[in-house]
Amino acid sequence: MIKIGNIELPEFPLLLAPMEDVSDPPFRKLCKMHGADMMYSEFISSEGLIRDAMKSRKKLDIFDYERPVGIQIFGGDEEAMALSAKIVETVNPDIVDINFGCPVKKVVCKGAGAGVLKDIDLMIRLTKAVVNSTHLPVTVKTRLGWDTESINIMEVAERLQEVGVKALTIHARTRAQMYKGDADWNYIHQVKNNPNIEIPIFGNGDIDSAQKAWEYKNKFDCDGIMIGRGAIGYPWIFNEVKHFFATGEILPEPTITQRLEAVRQHAEWSKDWKGERLGLIEMRQHYSNYFRGIPHFKDFRRQFLEVFTLEEMDEVIEKADQFYSQYSFDA
Repeated sequence: MIKIGNIELPEFPLLLAPMEDVSDPPFRKLCKMHGADMMYSEFISSEGLIRDAMKSRKKLDIFDYERPVGIQIFGGDEEAMALSAKIVETVNPDIVDINFGCPVKKVVCKGAGAGVLKDIDLMIRLTKAVVNSTHLPVTVKTRLGWDTESINIMEVAERLQEVGVKALTIHARTRAQMYKGDADWNYIHQVKNNPNIEIPIFGNGDIDSAQKAWEYKNKFDCDGIMIGRGAIGYPWIFNEVKHFFATGEILPEPTITQRLEAVRQHAEWSKDWKGERLGLIEMRQHYSNYFRGIPHFKDFRRQFLEVFTLEEMDEVIEKADQFYSQYSFDA
């Protein structure tokens, strides 16, 4: 059993990564349904929380069915991070997570996310400010370093543990890599096997199949795996990994009907959370992901993009289901 503070997780937990504009409550609900052991919110700006920005506050929405759930914050100012952690505490998540890994320019330019990788002393001060301001377990997600010339994850792991971090997730790329090239999990293995490290170490990067999860689990010795892009449009990956771990068997891919049902559930929960029109508009980014690699989906995608009500969506779903029920994928 893996423990983060007083939070108990399975022996080898599967975590859903915090992803901007993806890891919202409707998507988290789908991933929980399909086997994710722990959730993280989209990352939330500490400055946005302090300003009471509506978008930032909305991201604090969590629900009991998704527990254990962590809320992730980012920022480059100690006082703002400490205050935002207190705000997060008011909605009673299980964990406060700090983002020191986001590589996008608009975050890095503010000295936050992966931008903090250039100043490890600042990273430690920011983390300590959060740890000292909340009674909740604090975790961190970060990268190997700023670039290949400044990989410092071993020092970072030890110093974060010293100031009270209860678990560390390592995305095995540098900031310079963004999301390109292969993730180098050898560094995760080195951190995990450092005799000074006692906290759980979770690996992240490139996990897109049950077989790869099994390979990386055994090869790199981490305590669990965080899945991000591999779950976008494919929440089934969590149960597929668990089934493979338990039996050595590969589950069949979801059918067209199952994919359409997931889209319908995702849309309905988006409607419940955001309202029907906005919920369906924001669903538009997901359709291609749910049907990636499915032939002749282009026309149905166009139809999905034109719906504004669940009733209209149901009509498109019915047409797609009928079409694919008669379609031969061997043709």
